[in-house]
Amino acid sequence: MTNTEAFLRRTKIVATLGPATDDPAVLADMVRAGLDVARINFSHGGKDEQRRRIVAIRAAAETVGRPIGILADLSGPKIRIESFENGKIMLAEGQPFALDISLDPNAGNDREVGCAYKDLVKDVKAGDTLLLADGYIVLEVTAVKGTRIETLTRAGGELSNRKGLNKQGGGLSAPALTEKDLEYIQLAAEMGVDFLAVSFARDAADIRRAKAELSKWRGTAHVVAKIERHEAIDNLSDILSVADAVMVARGDLGVEMGYAALTGLQKTIIQQAQMANRIVITATQMMESMISNPVPTRAEVSDVANAVLDGSDAVMLSAETAAGKYPVKAVAAMSEVIIGAEKYEIGHTKRGRRMDGEFQNTEEAIAKAVMFTAQHTHPRAIVALTESGLTPLWMSRMRADIPIFAFTRQDVTRSRVTLYRGVYPVLFDVTHESPAKMYQAIFDELLKRGLVDVGDQIILTKGDLSGVQGGTNSMQILRVRRGT
Repeated sequence: MTNTEAFLRRTKIVATLGPATDDPAVLADMVRAGLDVARINFSHGGKDEQRRRIVAIRAAAETVGRPIGILADLSGPKIRIESFENGKIMLAEGQPFALDISLDPNAGNDREVGCAYKDLVKDVKAGDTLLLADGYIVLEVTAVKGTRIETLTRAGGELSNRKGLNKQGGGLSAPALTEKDLEYIQLAAEMGVDFLAVSFARDAADIRRAKAELSKWRGTAHVVAKIERHEAIDNLSDILSVADAVMVARGDLGVEMGYAALTGLQKTIIQQAQMANRIVITATQMMESMISNPVPTRAEVSDVANAVLDGSDAVMLSAETAAGKYPVKAVAAMSEVIIGAEKYEIGHTKRGRRMDGEFQNTEEAIAKAVMFTAQHTHPRAIVALTESGLTPLWMSRMRADIPIFAFTRQDVTRSRVTLYRGVYPVLFDVTHESPAKMYQAIFDELLKRGLVDVGDQIILTKGDLSGVQGGTNSMQILRVRRGT
C-alpha cells in the first residue's frame, strides 16, 4: 500500500505483535500493507521481549517511512482456573464439578480444580452461573462451602489448564489494575508508548488510577478503557468522561453479557463514544479464521464492514497477526474490506457532532467550523498545523470523507494521530519565517506526495503563534499553487 492509497482508507487498523511478527521483514510488510497502530499485549512474554517488539516496530516504521502508533495492552485481572493432573478433562452435562481455592494448583481432575482468584468464594452464591473457556463451559453454582464452590455442569466439553473464568452478569470484585499491571505501566512510560489499554475496567476510578500511575512515571500515553465487564456497561458514561478512547472488547464482554446482546452493545458503545467525542476501537475475532487460512470468511468480511459502518475509528487484529500464519495478508485483507465498506457509508455514519450547543474550547470551535465549511465547499484536503493533535482529533469526530493532514514537528503527535479516523500525520516544521513561505511549503509537501493538484482548494487551520500547543484559532481557505 502506498502513502496515497493509505489516505483512501479512513478507518484505522490496529494489529497485535507476537511470535508471528518477530521477523523484521514481516513487520515492514505489515506497515506497507496498511498497519496504523501496533498492539503490544502485556499478557504474554516478559519485559525484555516487549521492549524488543517496541524497538522493532519503530525500526520498521522508519524503514518504510510511515509513522506507526504503539498501544500497550495491560493484562488486567484475568481470572483463571488452575491446572489438571493430566492437562485436561471432559465435563458432561449434569456432572457435578467443584472449584476449590485451597486445592493444589496442579491437582485438578474430573471432580475438582483449583482457582487462581482467591476471592471467588466471596463473589459467588448458589444460583450464579460461571462461564469457563470463553463461555464454552457453563457451570451453575449449587453451594459455596468454605474454600469450595460446588457446581453442576450445564454445558460441558473439554476443559484444559488455566482457562479463563467469568461470572455471568458480572460482579467479580477483582480490581482492574494488578501488581503486574503497575509494573508494566512503568515500562509503558519508559518506552514512550502512545496508548495504554486498561483491561477489565469497571468504572472511571480505574481509568483515573491508570492515568495517575502513568503520570508518576512521566508517561504521556492516552488511556484506552477496554469495555469487557458488565460493570463497565453500567458505568459507560462515567468511563467516557475520563478515558481518551474505548475498546469494544467483545470476547469477555460477550461471555459476561451473553452473545445475543453483543451486537447491540457494540453499536451502543460506539454511538456513546461518538457522542462523547472519544476514539473507539472494535476488537476480537474480527478475522479469526486467518490464523490458519489466507483469506477471511464472508461472515468476517461482514463483521469488519459493519464495525466500520457502525462508526468505529479503528478495528483490531489479535491472534490473526500475533500467532497466525498470514499476518501480512490479514492486515491487507482488513484494509481492503475497510475501503470497500467506506464506499457504502450512508448519512447516519457521516453525521457531525456538536454543531449546536456550546464547544469545550477554541480548538473544537475551529474544528467544527472547518468541517462545516468543508461539507459545503468540498476542498481536496484539510491541513491542520498542530503541536498536540487536538484540533485534528476534533475534526475526526465529524466523520467527513475529506482527508485531514496533521502537519506537525512533534514525533509523539505524529504517532498518536495514527489512531484518529481520517487523520494522517505529516512531518512538518511549523515555525517558518513568513506566512507566504509556510503556505508554499505546505503546498510543496502535498504536491510531492501526490495528494493535491495545482489549483485545488484546501482548508488550513493554525494559530497566531506557530509552535505553541493549544493555540489553534484560525481557519483559511487556500488555493494550491506551485512554487517559483
